[in-house]
Amino acid sequence: MEGSTSTYITIGLILLGLMFTTIPVFMSLFFTALIGFVFFTDYPVMMLAQALFRSMDKFALVVVLFFILCGNIMTSGSIVDKLIRVANALVGWLPGGLGMAGVLACGLFGAISGSTVATVVAIGGFMIPALLENGYDEKYTIGVMTTSPILGIVIPPSISMILYSMITNDSLEALFMTGFVPGILIMITFCAYSYIVAKKKNFKLIDRPSGKEVIAALKDGFWSLMLPVLIFGGIFSGMFTANEAAVVASVYAFIVEMFIHRSMGFKEMYKVTVSSAVTSATLLIIVAGATCFGKYLTLEQIPAIVTEAVVEHIHSKWVFLLAVNILLLIVGTFMDIISATLILTPIFLPMLDQFNISSLHFGLLMTINLGIGYCTPPLGVSLFITGAMTKRDIIYVTKSVAPFILIQLIILAFLTYWPQLVLFLPKLFYGEGVL
Repeated sequence: MEGSTSTYITIGLILLGLMFTTIPVFMSLFFTALIGFVFFTDYPVMMLAQALFRSMDKFALVVVLFFILCGNIMTSGSIVDKLIRVANALVGWLPGGLGMAGVLACGLFGAISGSTVATVVAIGGFMIPALLENGYDEKYTIGVMTTSPILGIVIPPSISMILYSMITNDSLEALFMTGFVPGILIMITFCAYSYIVAKKKNFKLIDRPSGKEVIAALKDGFWSLMLPVLIFGGIFSGMFTANEAAVVASVYAFIVEMFIHRSMGFKEMYKVTVSSAVTSATLLIIVAGATCFGKYLTLEQIPAIVTEAVVEHIHSKWVFLLAVNILLLIVGTFMDIISATLILTPIFLPMLDQFNISSLHFGLLMTINLGIGYCTPPLGVSLFITGAMTKRDIIYVTKSVAPFILIQLIILAFLTYWPQLVLFLPKLFYGEGVL
């Protein structure tokens, strides 16, 4: 057993060492798995090659690829601008209203793209200059527009949830349902905080739009607003599956941008398609690397060993969830959500039955924990994106996001210890059997 323990420690140190030398995550995962196979097991390396190719031959990945395409079409076209205009018309005139509009826009965009990074780039790139030009405090501006994009992976469709359901075989539609209540909670609390800060610091108010102006904004944004309605309505009415919804959404966005808004031509659409293909290929490579590492963990029965050790030392469900939250928050600071989901889910999955935890509830908690990691130092991707947009260093951006991270952590604790709130909608639509 001592030899096995030293082997596992060695493998862990190799993985961490490769990551800290700035080797790409997918290569770190693959090379660690390869070293494990060659030097620490008797299994043929061909098994690793088979796992690599099988990992990319999964129908569930189609939904990810098409939601990436849909998000890129929106970002390159005018749908995002129209969604922001609608959000401004609805709440922009309130104290802190422009910040609220940014939060609402992140929620609307997240309901289509499924990606935090895409939401930061698309909404933050537009809203940060607008907030600063209207006299909003820079720290508040950076904080709200760095952290609100977590809605991109909490509100369905969520790319990380898709990958989680692929591993656990949970109903993807039911898993999507778990994201609505947390997403609404985040939007409400962020808007409330924006209102309080605006009152305290006397942020500039914009003129309240007339009824005609609100109607004009809603009319102009009608086709954009119908996109999330199409996705959710189609999935939850049973009209089409999540996979089909991704394709339908992409076709719809293509038609709207090309023939209704006329903001893109065939040349621009070609560039967006190529860009989406490159992004999708990058994601597939990460999936392949994580799957290879996961194959090594499974063959070495590491999930079972970890489960046995955890159950032996932790007897309370609530203590277990607290420990997992802390671990995932740490992991999220240096590992992207896709890799972390693919690697950690098979390890945690056997423990859920031991503590009588719903895998749907756990999937939502994992998503929020790792999503918060996008905004936490030292390697939070969102911190670097908004830092580049505003030409501020990582320390300044970290201080700016602190109040919003605290709000997210409070919501996370609330959702952790009140699972009924998370599971209410899945139970309502799909019954107790879905749990």
